[in-house]
Amino acid sequence: MVDAHFEVEPKNPCAEQKAFCVNCHSHFMTLRPHIRSALVTKRFLKDLKDSEEVKSIVRDVLDCSNIDFTELHKFEEQISGNMVFRAKKGGMHIVYCVDKSMRIIFLRAFRNFNEYEKFLEDKKEIISLILHAS
Repeated sequence: MVDAHFEVEPKNPCAEQKAFCVNCHSHFMTLRPHIRSALVTKRFLKDLKDSEEVKSIVRDVLDCSNIDFTELHKFEEQISGNMVFRAKKGGMHIVYCVDKSMRIIFLRAFRNFNEYEKFLEDKKEIISLILHAS
């Protein structure tokens, strides 16, 4: 269940080392040049309730801009060949993945850390969100 499709600028912002790249995880830096599209699940939109905030977060994550993030591209784990990452903006945890087709899929956004931890433990739900994005 995907609600929005975002065109991704093929130019890799990670090609040049910048001050904000210091916190970028090497897993994401390796994958970023190959990402062709970005998808946002309906659940992600529902979590944020503001389409402008969604667009802003998607742009910032893809541009590796950590001005508003305390953590960006933190690698969480690999689930069935999909690389799961997290970004933290204020008290909000944004969970996204890069799937086998080299699409970045924004899965969920949490304001409660305990809910975020429970989500990461539920591999079936994560895989379900990824499969519905196909």
